[in-house]
Amino acid sequence: MRASRSPAAALAAAVVLSAFLAGAPGPAAGGQDSAKPAGAVQPVSWDGWLAAKANAEKHDAAGNLVAALQYYLEYVRQARGLENPVRVAWGLNNAAFMIIKMFRQDPTVDLAPAAKLLEDGLAVAGATEDCRKRLAQNLDYVRSRLGAGR
Repeated sequence: MRASRSPAAALAAAVVLSAFLAGAPGPAAGGQDSAKPAGAVQPVSWDGWLAAKANAEKHDAAGNLVAALQYYLEYVRQARGLENPVRVAWGLNNAAFMIIKMFRQDPTVDLAPAAKLLEDGLAVAGATEDCRKRLAQNLDYVRSRLGAGR
């Protein structure tokens, strides 16, 4: 069984997401690819954004959805710091989609945090129409699953 399917991984994802939504420093800052001590906050930069993006995509492709979620949340933090609303909205969508993927593997995963991320993404003033469409589609999916009581 892959780590992204385990209840412990789902709990880890929930803790990471809760910290992010509460405004804690980027969770990927002390992640498995980092030589910095746990809890160290990466400075905001284009290089930081690019690294977060690359790591998120790498972990997503490898099926490590919890790590991918962490890096997408760092992607969002970096994009916010760079005042780039287009990338903020896409990052929120991508982070939510990692939770959706976890849910598809394990229906006990809570989709409420994904709904919050998607709603936040839709509220980003500079989001593109394509991004808004994807955010809305994903939010419809999440709401349909939350309403169905799983």
